[in-house]
Amino acid sequence: MPQSVRSVLAGCLLLTGLSAGPVLAEEPDAALVAEGEALFDRVCRRCHAGAADVEERVGYGPTLIGVVGREAGSVEGFDYSEALEQSGIVWTEGALAAWMADNDHMLPGTKMRHVGVEDPTEQKAIIAYLKATE
Repeated sequence: MPQSVRSVLAGCLLLTGLSAGPVLAEEPDAALVAEGEALFDRVCRRCHAGAADVEERVGYGPTLIGVVGREAGSVEGFDYSEALEQSGIVWTEGALAAWMADNDHMLPGTKMRHVGVEDPTEQKAIIAYLKATE
């Protein structure tokens, strides 16, 4: 490709990028977050802390406040299974959905009992709620 064509293409790409403005974080869907909180209360809260619990220890599991993007097995003071501590898992939305669907299959040797939230719509709602706790 001749130099002048490359220069024009590079200029167009630069102008397009500059005119797009900053990328803004997507506002959470309040109804989805509320649905996720209700599901969290029903399925997760007996063992895990959520936003309503602030920093209070609830049940058997580690807090899930701020879990999205966090490395698995990293909440200080919680006695994780060796399998989870050494897993290298980062709690992305996809990893959380897979964990909710079948944590026993995803990571054999974990201490957590199987929850089995297999409905992607319910997973999405719970994840929206968890993201809102950050």
